[in-house]
Order: sequence, then C-alpha cells, then structure tokens
Amino acid sequence: MRPAQPISRRHLLHVGGIGALSTSGAGWLSLPELLAADQDRDQDSHQPAAKSCIFIYQYGGLSQLDSWDPKPNSADGIRGPYKPISTRTPGFQVGELMPRLAEISDKYCVIRSMSHGVPVHNVANEMLLAGRSDPRKDSPSLGSIVTKLRPSESNMPSHVWLQKFGGGAAPADNAYLTGGYLGAGHAPLLLGERHDDNPGTPGFQVRAFQTADDVSLSRLESRWQLLQQIDPPLNTANPIAVHPAAASKKSATLHSLQKRAFDLLHGTEARHAFDVEQESALMRDRYGRHPFGQNLLLARRLIEAGVRLVNVVAWMGLAPNDKFASLETWDMHGNAGIGIFDNGWNGLGWALPRADASVATLLEDLSDRGLLDSTLVVMVGEFGRTPKISNGASAIGRDHWPHCYSAMLAGAGIQGGTVFGASDDTAAWVKDHPVSPEDFSATLLHALNIDPATRLSPDGFTLPASTGQPLRELF
Repeated sequence: MRPAQPISRRHLLHVGGIGALSTSGAGWLSLPELLAADQDRDQDSHQPAAKSCIFIYQYGGLSQLDSWDPKPNSADGIRGPYKPISTRTPGFQVGELMPRLAEISDKYCVIRSMSHGVPVHNVANEMLLAGRSDPRKDSPSLGSIVTKLRPSESNMPSHVWLQKFGGGAAPADNAYLTGGYLGAGHAPLLLGERHDDNPGTPGFQVRAFQTADDVSLSRLESRWQLLQQIDPPLNTANPIAVHPAAASKKSATLHSLQKRAFDLLHGTEARHAFDVEQESALMRDRYGRHPFGQNLLLARRLIEAGVRLVNVVAWMGLAPNDKFASLETWDMHGNAGIGIFDNGWNGLGWALPRADASVATLLEDLSDRGLLDSTLVVMVGEFGRTPKISNGASAIGRDHWPHCYSAMLAGAGIQGGTVFGASDDTAAWVKDHPVSPEDFSATLLHALNIDPATRLSPDGFTLPASTGQPLRELF
C-alpha cells in the first residue's frame, strides 16, 4: 500500500463528486473521510467546553536574545544591536523590534525556559509537532490529536494548515500532513503549497472547495440526489439515521459524512470563511499585507467559523529586491547572504517588526470579538539561536541552539502579563523551570480542555496524547 499523501486543496476533492467514498488508489482521501474525524470518538456530555487554537511556527528558530529574552548587560558579541524596551508588565522587557507586543503584554505569557537537546531543524520540528523528545515517525501532530479528541462541531474542517513547510528544515516525509498513526482522516487541510500561495499575494484564490474540472456544482447535486435514491436515509428529517439494509453505526456515520461533504461543497459557509476579501481594507492593513499577516487574518476567520486548530507558518515574505530562497524566515545564521540584523527576508530587521504588528493585531482582534478566552494562541520555533554572534557563510548570524529558548502563549485561560522560567546571564542555559517538549504539549492540551493522559490508541491504554505534565502555574 502506498503511504498516505498530504491533503492539499486539489487532493481534498479528488473524489470529483460525492459518491466516491473510499481512499483512492493514489492514496488521497475523499472529503467524507476527512470529515470522519467528527464521528471518530465517543460522545461525552461531561466534557468541558471545547476550545480552539492558532499555532504559529517561527520556522527556523527565533533568536531569544533579540526578542523575548534580551540580555543588555552581556558582552558585545552576545547582546546584539537591539536595546530592550519595557512592556506593560513591570519588570518584563523585550527587544526593541517588538513595540506593539510590549504594549499588550497583559494578554500573553512568555516561557523563557524551553529546552531540548537536538540542534537539527527537521528532527526538532518533529519533536515540536509531536510534543515528544523521541517522536515516532508516525507520531500525529497536535492538530491531529485535537481533531481526534475534540473535532469541530460546525460544517468546517477541524484542522487547517496555512503555508507548507519548505526546505531542509521540514519534518521528514511531511508526516505533519498525514495524521500519523491516527490516520489520514485526521490530517489537516493544507493551503499554501508554494511561497506565494497565500492571501498576501494579489489575485490569490482558495481552490480547496472547487470540484474537479469536469464536475459542476449542478452535476454534483445530481450525483447527491441519485445517491439518496439508491441508498436513502431511513428518516429524511434525520440524515444520520439509515435505512434498515444498512442499519449499522458505520453506515449511519457514512450517511452523515456524505451529507456534511455535500453541504460543505455546495454551501457558502466554508467559502465565506476562507475568503479574506470579505474583510475591510482597514482590517487587512492592520494585520499586514504580507503572507504572515494575511494568513493570521485567515486563521482568525477560520476559528470564528468553527475550525478547531489552525497552524500558521510565519513566512514573512520578501523584502524589496529580495529573491525567494526559502520559507525558513527565522533560520538566521548568515547562510542566505543576509545578516541576522539586516532588513532582508532572512533578517530580524525585516521579519520581527512585521511579526510583532501582526501578532499584536491578532490578539487584539480576538479579544475585541470575545474569542481570546476560548482560543489558545501559541508562537514558538523549533529552537532558539546561539548567544554568540558568529560569521555565517556570507553574513553574520546566530546558529542553532535548542538548550534554551522562548515561547509565547495567550488566551484560553493563560495568565497574561507573566513570565515563566528563566535563563542564565547569556540566555544560553535554563536557570530554572526547564520546559520539555512533553510538558509543553501537555500544557497546550490542558489549555484546550483536553486531558493529556487521554489514550489515542484503539486498545485504550497505550499511546497517551502527551506524556508530559501541564504547567499549571500558567493558568
């Protein structure tokens, strides 16, 4: 059997209609199979209210010293050129390229003691995605786990990924797009397979809900009506109930998923949610007219429409006169011909002020809409950068450093205006309260009202969602 393929916008509707209900020979899934995550669990009326998540990946690894954990008293070759600035929180400072986030520090918490031992991009990304220090090759990502345990209750995909990882830093085999051992029914809907395939590009169109070229919506509706005649529900007022010849839980689920797939393709709810053109020009300007800003705006729209988890890769786009080289914006060790403190696409001078403005806008927007209490916002990379500034292949930079780095959490019960953990005098090593990938993932699940000890395996006692312990001090 061929391995499952990433679920791209075209693959999602590879069925070309509602009647093709099983995995195709190419390994792609039908839309009903992708929606099957909503039915793939026991209902529990005593579960706490489900929450949503926007997970921002600073792909490549943000320098902690130039952002969340400045060390102004360290030596010249360590502290860098940026001065620390005060935030709204007394005693808490950040780098000067983050003035907007400094103003709203009461809305988020910063962890300054993230730590692991692997300075290799792809492996560290696998660890971050799986929440494990030694992930299996088929470990599901956080989004797939959430899709399994707390799927969307609206007629929307539960899990969406905005901007595909690219370059050598990507996890092996694109496992984050397959659902891992949970199955491809828990894979995300992927938008953005190329660096310019995002709503920050003029003329961008979401094609995920278009039918195949030879199948119009009217033809799709005819197929649906024919399917209903061949295999009708027992009670047309209740599409989940099935006729006696197919009176099984599996058949009932299949009818329900067929109905959801048809409604999603034929209706306007999902199309509207994925269309950032519905936003005002002022709001689009606030988020920033670049890939990251517009993807964050799209993420907010999707969460508002009922998507449970949206992953956003913080690809900041190109500066004027830049040529595209990689999506690894934050991998700033001078190997791309741009120094870490420069204004090109791979420099903090370009990327960090734009990230600052966009993320601050997201937090304010979620708060204004009453969504921040029910939406966890996470921003982190796979590791940090070395305290010592060094010469890269063609410019100065900071190299990979997993031993001590920072993460930001906001919303979903996280205490704003707080700092957890501490680094030493050069932000090289954790001074207190180290946070492992396991404890970080357990904390995220706890924030989403999911018990980290919940078993994901069919046997009911192996493979917990996380083996870590939540950082309860954050709540």
